[in-house]
Amino acid sequence: MRIRKYDFNYARRHFLEQSAKGIFAAGVFGTVWDAVAGNGGFENAYPDELLSIEMYTKGKLKPGDTIDASNVDIVADLIDPIRLIQIKQLGRKIKLVPTTTEMTKLSPPDYIEATLRNQGLAQFDAKGNVVTKEGKPWIGGNPFPKPQSAVEVFVPVTLSWGRHDVSFYAVRDYELDADGNLGYTYEVAWVEYAAVARTTIDPKPYLPGSEDKLRYNTVFFTYPQDAKGTSFLNIWPYDQTQFPDLMGYLPQFKRVRRFPSSQRFEPLIPGTTLYLSDAWAAGDPYLTWGNYKIVGRQPFIAGLTENWAAEDENWEGKTHGGGKGLTFWDTNAELIPEVIVVECEPTGYPRAPVGKKRVWFDARTLLPVNAITFDRRGEPFKSFDGTYSVYEKGDQKVMDGTHPYWSWCNVHAHDVQSNRMTRLAQVKQIGGGYGMRVNDPAIFDQYLTEQAIRRLGT
Repeated sequence: MRIRKYDFNYARRHFLEQSAKGIFAAGVFGTVWDAVAGNGGFENAYPDELLSIEMYTKGKLKPGDTIDASNVDIVADLIDPIRLIQIKQLGRKIKLVPTTTEMTKLSPPDYIEATLRNQGLAQFDAKGNVVTKEGKPWIGGNPFPKPQSAVEVFVPVTLSWGRHDVSFYAVRDYELDADGNLGYTYEVAWVEYAAVARTTIDPKPYLPGSEDKLRYNTVFFTYPQDAKGTSFLNIWPYDQTQFPDLMGYLPQFKRVRRFPSSQRFEPLIPGTTLYLSDAWAAGDPYLTWGNYKIVGRQPFIAGLTENWAAEDENWEGKTHGGGKGLTFWDTNAELIPEVIVVECEPTGYPRAPVGKKRVWFDARTLLPVNAITFDRRGEPFKSFDGTYSVYEKGDQKVMDGTHPYWSWCNVHAHDVQSNRMTRLAQVKQIGGGYGMRVNDPAIFDQYLTEQAIRRLGT
């Protein structure tokens, strides 16, 4: 252990000095990705005080403790303003776990290997799209593990939302009103299929015939009865100046309808606070947003590990807080040694209700760990915070093929102006017999074509 001379003030000075120079690569004692290339971990890239909540708080909090209204002020500088309100006023609680220092616990191993293999091969073309040195679409992994600008921080999540080539998420969706009453419950499948930058399934890195596409994304509902069969298909061009094609099958009309491609800021279903734009804090092509800027670098608390509810038969977990004890998932969180905070504005959406969004990215992985949107007046509008985990606990394990499955576990989407909450959980199975699947190429024909969404509706 190092002599304790590298306190938070030292790290803060380092972050300020590096930011002033336009250097945003993660790490204090050298960069994280150089450390990962050396031994797979990055504990040597940070002082001990940024890797231990107990040391950071001088013993006031430690792993196993719970952050609640009685002690949250100790770590108020490590929590975004919306979660701070949730904890102080709505009874939210967050359990602390140790800081993760192994990169394979924070992203799929295939994505990490592609990041290391393809370092230094990414650049922007004249429009601002990410291409290889030969001008081809990106080939996999994080194109900018050592980012030098706000856009480079934002790009990786847009290019690969879930960091798997193919993901079928079975989701339970709970919609709560301002008093904490449950209004709507939905069961929904969310499907992602990468056309480029593929790291796991063949053919790699591109799906033949779809090199001009970024991803295919389908959303369809299986419950309740009045929503059952409703489905939407997003087809994303690789060119990030272009809007995705958005098609939907509505059972009451018995046909596929094409929606306005810029319709990203409206609820897909009654009662929800979520827009397509909110997905992964990057639900729109990144070049339809602009004025990207880095507004902060700091340590932060967020849920990166130990959030898979393996003890629940359907992986759903328990709730607490709010007026009826139903508003928040029970979650675990840890001290992240460094996040990069980025703001941007919806320059391609003149009628958007959002004026800007602020996103906190884990500087080590550039994974979004928290987001807040602001309305056109500059007032906080909605928060979007999720948790992640490797799906491995004791002798229980879910595989993505050759590795334990890494993914998101649950999400809170809180409209702070109306105080309505959308709670999502990635579960094992939803109605209709649909269950979580990963890296299965058969998913394309089953769910990601116009014919498929029509079939799902009938």
